[in-house]
Amino acid sequence: MFERFTAAARSAVVGAQVEAAHAEAAMVAEEHLLLALLEQGALDPLGVDRAAVRAGLVEARRRGGLSKADEEALAGLGIDLTEVVARVEETHGEGALSASAPRGRGRGAGLFGRREPGPRTHRPFTTESKQVLEKSLRIALGRKDKEIGSRHLVLALIARPGPVSEVLADHGVTYERAERELTG
Repeated sequence: MFERFTAAARSAVVGAQVEAAHAEAAMVAEEHLLLALLEQGALDPLGVDRAAVRAGLVEARRRGGLSKADEEALAGLGIDLTEVVARVEETHGEGALSASAPRGRGRGAGLFGRREPGPRTHRPFTTESKQVLEKSLRIALGRKDKEIGSRHLVLALIARPGPVSEVLADHGVTYERAERELTG
């Protein structure tokens, strides 16, 4: 499948691995793909405020990656997610619910916790981020495009329900708008 990716799309995938390494995450998640695409400027034609989207992703990560739909479902059961997050952070520290790897072992740590030289940037992709890559292929095929570009990755991220598409929606990025403005 990667042979069909444009240079920009390949760069976004590599950039996602770098973003995951910087976050000391054990795996490359959808948010890392979005961050790489932001850094690449793939969402610039949509007028997206990069800093605001990054802040939205940080808040979503702080909630343990739970979406607004998850939050509403919990509220229906009488569970206040904001209160849960506050109590967990009070006990375990800020960001305790984020999916980062434990400090000291997640980045470049070898056998018995010894640090290996240089940061380890290659990380496996989560099931969800693999599904985004597969969806980008389906979108390209559906449009009869010969190559998979950054715009297909953006559309695939938006098409999947969850925190990443919610953060984008909060900033006015819908599938219809992205399809219209990124694909012409």
